[in-house]
Amino acid sequence: GCSVHAIGKIIPSQGGKQAVELSATSIRVVGTCPGDTFPLAKKRHTLEYLRTIAHLRPRTNTIAAVARVRSTLAGSIHAFFQEQGFQYVQTPLITASDCEGAGEMFRVTTLDIDDVDSLPRAKDDDGKVLPGVEYAEDFFGKAAFLTVSGQLGGETHACALGDIYTFGPTFRAENSQTARHLAEFWMVEPEMAFADLTSAMDNAEAMLKFVVGVALEKCDEDLTFFSKFFDKGLKDRLEKVVNKPFVRVSYRDAIGYLQEEIAKDPSKWQFPGVEFGTDLATEHERWLAETKFESAVFVYNYPKKIKAFYMRDNDEDGGETVNAMDLLVPGVGELVGGSQREERLDVLIEKMKELDLNVDDYWWYLDLRRFGSVPHAGYGLGFERLVTYVCGIENIRDAIAFPRYPGNAEF
Repeated sequence: GCSVHAIGKIIPSQGGKQAVELSATSIRVVGTCPGDTFPLAKKRHTLEYLRTIAHLRPRTNTIAAVARVRSTLAGSIHAFFQEQGFQYVQTPLITASDCEGAGEMFRVTTLDIDDVDSLPRAKDDDGKVLPGVEYAEDFFGKAAFLTVSGQLGGETHACALGDIYTFGPTFRAENSQTARHLAEFWMVEPEMAFADLTSAMDNAEAMLKFVVGVALEKCDEDLTFFSKFFDKGLKDRLEKVVNKPFVRVSYRDAIGYLQEEIAKDPSKWQFPGVEFGTDLATEHERWLAETKFESAVFVYNYPKKIKAFYMRDNDEDGGETVNAMDLLVPGVGELVGGSQREERLDVLIEKMKELDLNVDDYWWYLDLRRFGSVPHAGYGLGFERLVTYVCGIENIRDAIAFPRYPGNAEF
């Protein structure tokens, strides 16, 4: 754990674990490290333990390798979109809009919630006190939240500049302790003007092939490490992503394949009840990618009732489905979710009303449809899920420097 300053010559290694070593002529200790209190003993620690010392875990082989791969992936994402002519847009972290319509958002307020009696109360026109707080007296003059997505803001620039992308932190107050969810995570969200769902799938496939290819080229030593200790088939799986065309299958067909497979032995499945309208669980997604197709697979044209309000209704089935897609990959399940956006003002307003969304809160979003509306499409890539996929690690909490999840905001 101590730090040293060493001077010498780099020579071929006498051992078998590295190619070269330093033949030192002088060594000076720069920072001492008492061995009796240093929490990283010279042994293999569990990843669960390392999360309790997240400020020191980058000194371990595993987390250091994750950090290097993460850095390479981030750089290659920017490189891909810049080379494709996309403009990088930074959308706000504080918002009054719920992009997903799910309501699982962190509230931002300067009101003194420790003094409940001092909170301004909402009142009706007759001055009668109503349940809830009067957020007109809060810092922003209305209820404000941490964003769950940069998509809505990204659409404003796509409708002006053409192709854009956002890449930044997003937040979700979902009380989930699974290995797949974080409360604070990074999203890559491209948005393309004059584009449809096929355009979004084409771009997502090209992007993923590019960034995984860069990781294979630049992070070979780290990926070899992950192959040895975490996922022996990792490199082969990543090579398939780069070299094998992604499968594309409609949601209806995917449900049919699942029903046929589950019928053979329902007891093997945690969620055997699959029908049109089912929101696919991870076990369903992974079976499609790992067993049925043995490939990354786009599932498209999802039922309207399980997707977000901004997704474009399909004309050919009377709006029962929307132009939406999820990209499923072996080992993870869903990695990308996207859609063609609803560009028709009247249809979008009706959909918002059906979901009890306050249309007035989205006046600026609707203006994009009022003034020179344009067909456009995009998708979101959960960056930490990409990191876990490329590294072959199971828990998303190990894919980010300081994970935030229910009950934990340490460091």
